[in-house]
Amino acid sequence: MFRRTRRLALISALAATAVILSACSGTPAQEPTASPGKPDPDATLHVGLVLEPTNLDIRHTSGAALEQVLIDNIYEGLVTRTQDNEIEGRIASDYEVSDDGLTYTFTLNDGVLFHDGTPLTSADVVASYEAVRTDATIQGNAEFASVASVTAPDATTVEIVLAAPNQNFLFALTGPAGLVFKAGDTTDLKTAENGTGPFTLTRWNKGSAITFARNDDYWGEKAGVAEVEFQYIPDFTAGVNAALAGDVDVLTAVDPNLAPQLEDSGDFTLTKGRTTDKATLAFNNKKAPLDDVRVREALRLAIDHEALIEAVGAGTTLYGPIPELDPGYEDLSDVISYDPEKAKELLAEAGQEDLELTLTIPSFYGTTVPKVLISDFAKVGVTLEVDSVEFPAWLEDVYTNHDYDLSFVLHVEPRDFGNFANPDYYFGYDNAEVQDLYEQAQAEVDPDKSADLLAQAARIVSEDHAADWLYNGETITAVSPIVAGFPEDSINSRINLAGVTVSPEK
Repeated sequence: MFRRTRRLALISALAATAVILSACSGTPAQEPTASPGKPDPDATLHVGLVLEPTNLDIRHTSGAALEQVLIDNIYEGLVTRTQDNEIEGRIASDYEVSDDGLTYTFTLNDGVLFHDGTPLTSADVVASYEAVRTDATIQGNAEFASVASVTAPDATTVEIVLAAPNQNFLFALTGPAGLVFKAGDTTDLKTAENGTGPFTLTRWNKGSAITFARNDDYWGEKAGVAEVEFQYIPDFTAGVNAALAGDVDVLTAVDPNLAPQLEDSGDFTLTKGRTTDKATLAFNNKKAPLDDVRVREALRLAIDHEALIEAVGAGTTLYGPIPELDPGYEDLSDVISYDPEKAKELLAEAGQEDLELTLTIPSFYGTTVPKVLISDFAKVGVTLEVDSVEFPAWLEDVYTNHDYDLSFVLHVEPRDFGNFANPDYYFGYDNAEVQDLYEQAQAEVDPDKSADLLAQAARIVSEDHAADWLYNGETITAVSPIVAGFPEDSINSRINLAGVTVSPEK
């Protein structure tokens, strides 16, 4: 239950970012330009973001707005993940997993300090992870369900034993569940911090900006800038205006419709970054007539995905439930194609020539996707009504009560294929073979074999037409040429800024 709550919180937190994908035109990605001069270690990096956190307590508050700026910059875990979602050591210099997949042994780096100057030891890791394991109010509690014990054989070693193998456990440690906090710390994490990362929090002007300073006592390589200021600009036009005025060096979540203004200015390089955002057209698999696979297939055949992505302005095609950055990805374009005539035949075969359906969609996603779907479905004789609702209403009606025909949201979390192995999830999809394959994949200790099992399950889900994946979301970022090293991919979930530099303008 907790995992599900956290998922939706992430969807909510990314809503403001995701809505950019409802704009109407795009701009091609360009190669980053070289920095014009030698990096200035005393520089301040100004970054424009959309969604501001409600508080800074990442232990007890979910949402991508927190993870985006705090993980790897302020707080660290034993391991982290790259922009490609590959796992690598962080506080841990090394780790080993036993052949049976049950015992994880981590060796800590030397000299890791909390921001208050206290040395980090294995006891802090044990205390942090025991809290996650035993306290349901802490982020990641459900991800620690298989943890049998967390111990510290010595001051630099941590051993975690699972009751059963869990292929996703190491990946879970790259998120909030895996962050390490000082044992017994009394810091008010809602407004302050005491992490181990390359930056420290210096001030938070709520409703405006959060500022980090370089941690000169950092145990690893020092950050390339003296200060980072995150400016929160929820209005996309205002964000572009701020960038053109020189108020920000980097603008994330650029509205595709506004991107040409930045491109034409010559002051920014525009990049398109990969994400695990799955623009999901959900079908209520338990509700007639959508419980008929012929109807579901017909709806998928009716959608011109390439034209939809062109209308949206950013994204790539995705014909199954696993995006390219996640294990188990396979190009499933052979499963479905744009074929309105075949769609009509299937609807006729199912006795649904004059089908009327309702699309329930959170209002922040705009009108582009609904307009395309209305047009495409009309061509095959399906009338689509659109019910644009506030997000709390979507949570109540669609997610909780499963009272809907079709729905649309961006499912942003990585490695969330398990939703299709959960018959109680709001998709209403119930396939015993998929559930068995997913369970096998989770228990498989070999990651390649686990990915193969996930790929098999994902193909079945797509062939069952359990949903339609309209596109895999992309993020457009505008970067000034004085900035080097700014991440491009997966920045909806985290922006690791330690390697970013700023050079004086010529």
